[in-house]
Amino acid sequence: MFESPTGKRVYDPRHTRLTKWLNDGIPPAQVADWAGNSVPVLLAIYARCVDGQLPDLKRRLEAAGDLEDLPESD
Repeated sequence: MFESPTGKRVYDPRHTRLTKWLNDGIPPAQVADWAGNSVPVLLAIYARCVDGQLPDLKRRLEAAGDLEDLPESD
């Protein structure tokens, strides 16, 4: 295989790309469609990989009036 950490197994580049799309905020339904998976399968595999979206989601919910102001946290 390859010496790169993302190229040790055949599916490593795929996992890297799907994780990046999810972390970039692309909706899971869209990522699942692109990957040829169902949303439940996608989230079962990648839910622990998604990181960094909570502050943006809080801002969006607060702007829509769906949340009271929340303390900042990670």
